[in-house]
Amino acid sequence: MKGWWAIAFSVVLTLLAAGVLLLVSRSPRGVPIQLNPPPTPAPLVVYVAGAVAAPGVYQLSAGSRIQDAILAAGGLLPEADDQALNLAALLKDGHMVRVPLQSESGSSPPVQPGGAPVVYTGGILNINTATAAELETLPKIGPVLAQRIVDYRQDNGPFASLEGLLEVVGIGEEIFAAIEDLVAVDSVP
Repeated sequence: MKGWWAIAFSVVLTLLAAGVLLLVSRSPRGVPIQLNPPPTPAPLVVYVAGAVAAPGVYQLSAGSRIQDAILAAGGLLPEADDQALNLAALLKDGHMVRVPLQSESGSSPPVQPGGAPVVYTGGILNINTATAAELETLPKIGPVLAQRIVDYRQDNGPFASLEGLLEVVGIGEEIFAAIEDLVAVDSVP
């Protein structure tokens, strides 16, 4: 019987060695997936002007609000008209935030050096009461479109919703997307 045990033992040992060799020499089944971190959104670049401590161009993180831009510019001056701004409005890259002085309240729309209207004053315009000159301060709205908005409002009554702007000849989805966060149809507090 010793012979049979020796043969059985050598067969088991041979099978075990073959199994280990098979496991070691076998190529891996796959390569683990490496996940890259999500891309960091590009910073916003905004120009803060007017009644702030340090006017200038500032880089802010995506999702920043007008209040963040004012804080980056050192805060409001004592003579600033903070009621003219919607401090909670979201900023967009390339916008200008102009903080008016209290003495400027009710005056004509701000104008950049050289006579070009300010692209963005930081406030929300009521499209049912804004003048053509005020509407021209909005991005992509020139004198012709501003007058068309006023004419449409006079011919058809006040806008019931912002989407009503799409009925104005010359205002398509691109222009509407550029101004929809900067306008309202009711009185702005």
